Amino acid sequence: MDWNNTKNLYIEGDNLEVLKLLQKSYAGKIKMIYIDPPYNTGKDFVYKDNYKDNLKNYQEVTGQLDSKGNKLSTNSNSDGRFHSNWLNMMYPRLRLARNLLTDDGVIFISIDDNEIENLKKLGHEVFGESNHIATLPTIMNLKGNNDQFAFAGTHEYTLVFSKNINQVKINRLRVDEENLSDWEKDEYGYFKLGANLKTTGINAPREKAPTLFFPLYIDSSNELSTVKSSSNQTEIFPLTDNQEMSWRWSKEKFESEKHNLVIKGNKNDGFSIYKKTRSEFKEYPTYKPKSLFYKPSYSSSNGTKRMKELFGSRVFDYPKPLQLIYDFIAIGCADGIVLDFFSGSGTTSESVFEYNLNTNSRINFICVQLPEIIKENTEAFRIGFNYLTDISKERIIRSANDIKDKHPEKSKEMDLGFKVFKLDSSNIKSWDGNPDNVETTLLDTVENIKPDRTEEDVLYEILLKYGLDLTLPIEEKNIEGRKVYNIGLGSLFICLADNITRKVAEGIGQWKKECKPEICRVVFRDNGFSDVEKTNSVEILKHFKITEIKSI
Repeated sequence: MDWNNTKNLYIEGDNLEVLKLLQKSYAGKIKMIYIDPPYNTGKDFVYKDNYKDNLKNYQEVTGQLDSKGNKLSTNSNSDGRFHSNWLNMMYPRLRLARNLLTDDGVIFISIDDNEIENLKKLGHEVFGESNHIATLPTIMNLKGNNDQFAFAGTHEYTLVFSKNINQVKINRLRVDEENLSDWEKDEYGYFKLGANLKTTGINAPREKAPTLFFPLYIDSSNELSTVKSSSNQTEIFPLTDNQEMSWRWSKEKFESEKHNLVIKGNKNDGFSIYKKTRSEFKEYPTYKPKSLFYKPSYSSSNGTKRMKELFGSRVFDYPKPLQLIYDFIAIGCADGIVLDFFSGSGTTSESVFEYNLNTNSRINFICVQLPEIIKENTEAFRIGFNYLTDISKERIIRSANDIKDKHPEKSKEMDLGFKVFKLDSSNIKSWDGNPDNVETTLLDTVENIKPDRTEEDVLYEILLKYGLDLTLPIEEKNIEGRKVYNIGLGSLFICLADNITRKVAEGIGQWKKECKPEICRVVFRDNGFSDVEKTNSVEILKHFKITEIKSI
């Protein structure tokens, strides 16, 4: 959807391999990560990493088969390495994920009792104990789950870690509509009445605190001033039981904060001074998130309800509720990119859409999901879904269309599209080092791009190898009948055509002059031109001050 303009990504594949590929392009660029990994219940474990042959492992996992063609097993709790297998799966993914976070980035991880203690220790190892922000009991079912032994379970957990505790900022949450009645508003924003500014209790102020003993002046409308301006004002001093005390604030602070003060009482009965407790933002009242994370909308049943609204039936078991992820985004990502590499049903992507809709923000998402096969005895399979990724991609489309239908004007300003990529092997043929196959290998590499791959496939592999964002603007232009790609407004030109001539290089140079990039690189296909044309093209590009010229 909206391929040319969107900055949202959906990537199908083993998240370990995807995280490796994103290391150059997105290092230090992800503001927030949310993941809902397998809870290691003995039934939900499909990630069986094979560090000897990652591509083969990926193909086996996506086909749900092992190297012998047998169905993949779950991580049974009877396995002697039950916890080790799970930790070995999580550790490299968290290490790679940490590299992607901005210095003020934060990660939220959902988990239950099965691995909470191990995951917390793993988080300490990867992020550092000092960067552990919170372990949030997250109420998912206030009525209680009677399937659990002895106690009816009501909650899971959310572990929160920062990359750098000295730089991270945890945002406040907006007050819900039903609680707005507790707040008042003036020209400076929302407020509640705080505590009475009582005197300090210091006796003999003229000797011990002479600068804190002074009069204040209150007029008939209970407006306060530090300077007397009319005879209608009442002069008050810091008195308690008729004893001279001291103010808590200096005269200068009273003057600068008087718009934040509320005066109650009268000159006969005495006055009380209250400070207005303000929201962090003027536009709406906010509150500090509580360590016990609960709202009725966090109920797990709301996740299922939302999927039924979008699909008409239950196509996914136990999806996370939309409001829960929405609030995590509000807390951890006021702007930037949200990454979810256990994307599941796609709750994170829809939450980003909803957050942008309600706050006029421009947050983008990167979602990664293994294309697990849908079992044939499920409702999802019966209505036509073969892979889990099919469900989540369709959810993104349907939730975006839902916003367009309900908010046609606001949706025009929103990024409701997404690019889809699928993890695969390199588009470039690898060299076979077997000395017995030298002749065959040499002949095969004359055409070094695999025959079933498109120019666009090669294009995005080059972007990853150069460490460029996969959502950079890409323009296409025919120069002398050859397709040329302009990535990032002239920062990279790619031409993968055959029979390239010096006129193509001349056209690239002129295009570069129009774009005026700070850095410019050009990539050609190595067998796309003759040696003479290659030499001439390089010299022409140097004339346009393009010196970084590569061929593949």
